[in-house]
Amino acid sequence: MGESIKVLLVDDHQVVRRGLRTFLEVQDDIEVVGEAADGAEGVARAEELRPDVVLMDVKMPGLDGIDALRRLRELDNPARVLIVTSFTEQRTVVPALRAGAAGYVYKDVDPDALAGAIRSVHAGHILLQPEVAGALLSQEEAGTGQGRGGSLTEREREVLGLIADGRSNREIARALVLSEKTVKTHVSNILMKLDLADRTQAALWAVRHGVTG
Repeated sequence: MGESIKVLLVDDHQVVRRGLRTFLEVQDDIEVVGEAADGAEGVARAEELRPDVVLMDVKMPGLDGIDALRRLRELDNPARVLIVTSFTEQRTVVPALRAGAAGYVYKDVDPDALAGAIRSVHAGHILLQPEVAGALLSQEEAGTGQGRGGSLTEREREVLGLIADGRSNREIARALVLSEKTVKTHVSNILMKLDLADRTQAALWAVRHGVTG
């Protein structure tokens, strides 16, 4: 077995953190390395502990989850952020995804599904429900990346299609018989050419423009 997935819990309710910790600590491949009670503390702890995955609440006093996400992106913190929320409204979830979240789950999620979600985002996948993906697509500015698909090489289009399928860099490398370093270079080029911020936007662009793996 490889190294455990290091997880940081960020939620202003102690009972929620305790419940998450109690469940996650029985998982052989997941280690809870710390907790935080608000967004500002969450950012500080993420910088200190360098977790692989952050479970982040949205509504918190002071710095909320979305602003904390933006702060982590500004700091180039590599942690994958999984939003854990009781809010199902798209007006809450969509901004979190735009801020850089790798996906989201609801607080009443089945424990095994939560563990699966953590493993999934750690592997590089993006967790999007169909209705939220549709909302993101409809809210994208019409000109974002428009007409720039022709600047992609054939290999970059192949990589983009696999990103849209939710594949991690490792899985893309295996599918295309490339090194992970080469795949990372292709991903960076795709984001630059299409003027996109992250893999989530790249996946949505690919869906809109019919680029599939």
